[in-house]
Amino acid sequence: MSRTRFYSLLTLASLGAGGLVACERKQEPVVAPGVEAEAPKPRAPKPLTPDQLAHFFRPVPPAKDAKPAPKDTPSQVELGRMLFFEPRLSKNHDVSCNTCHGLGTYGVDNKALSDGHKGLKGARNSPTVYNAAGHIAQFWDGRADTLEAQATGPILNPVEMAMPDARRVVSTLSSMPEYVARFREAFPGAKKPVSLENAAKALAAFERGLTTTSRFDRFVAGDSTALTETEQRGLQLFANTGCTTCHNGPTVGGLSFQRLGLVEDYPGLKDAGRFDVTKNEDDRGKFRVPTLLNVERTGPYLHDGSVSDLPTMVRLMARHQLARTLTDAEVDDLVAFLKSLTGELPPAERIAAPALPPSTKKTPKPDPS
Repeated sequence: MSRTRFYSLLTLASLGAGGLVACERKQEPVVAPGVEAEAPKPRAPKPLTPDQLAHFFRPVPPAKDAKPAPKDTPSQVELGRMLFFEPRLSKNHDVSCNTCHGLGTYGVDNKALSDGHKGLKGARNSPTVYNAAGHIAQFWDGRADTLEAQATGPILNPVEMAMPDARRVVSTLSSMPEYVARFREAFPGAKKPVSLENAAKALAAFERGLTTTSRFDRFVAGDSTALTETEQRGLQLFANTGCTTCHNGPTVGGLSFQRLGLVEDYPGLKDAGRFDVTKNEDDRGKFRVPTLLNVERTGPYLHDGSVSDLPTMVRLMARHQLARTLTDAEVDDLVAFLKSLTGELPPAERIAAPALPPSTKKTPKPDPS
């Protein structure tokens, strides 16, 4: 099934879940003259059927020509874990991947904009690394197609880890015998095992294992008791309101690019988003739809981290993306559902900082310049 066909089904499923509630006209009661008609009772939204749940949140069927998943080896995964926590991959030896994507805090640092080299801040919020392997692309603008392509970006970015070039990365890692041995084990047969490319492969191998499972996953799998009544009501509202148009699939988002301010211009939006990558005017103001998995723990929100709390974010999205003004009760139900997407972190031994090799005389010194 093509991706276009899949999203068409999502739209139809959304209409099936909420269209009857939104469009059905109730017959007006016939009453005697002078008698006041009894106010009709509000109708509860129809529960989602298993088929609709499947259309919304099950994995997208792979294309026939899709490449098989990488066969990550344990030695690559362990090397990737070490590199994820390695501050010497930054110019001043003070910033690691975990600095901005804390594995103990659901893959983020809970800052609007992260602190990089010399305390410099970028222009965009650091998204979570958990479940990122399921996204259509990496970064808010999708400029990296894969985790491997994403991994090298922050290392060489002058505002983030600020390594001047791949040569400095290789000389730093090659100066420590343990890393040399681990690269040889992880990439046997490679003429030059220690390389920026292989470092990216190892980081990607580690990050592919950074997944979370929530009560909502159990609900989608058929456990009707996994969500409370309030959470189920919020899920029904989530579909009926149209949120599933963008937030769908196994990661409840991350599968498409959408314009911020789709139906009502978003105030103060200056970031061109995906346009910076494609130079296609249709992509101006578009961003990769963020995953909603663990959204309760991954604020602040939006590409610039400008929204601090979840209820406000829900109201803004309803207004600017769907032309809906939500009641307080609706916001409460939606937030309750979103909190059910908070999953369990991997075991501590998989995400804890490992022991790192000691520096040697050949290891390049920290450079704060």
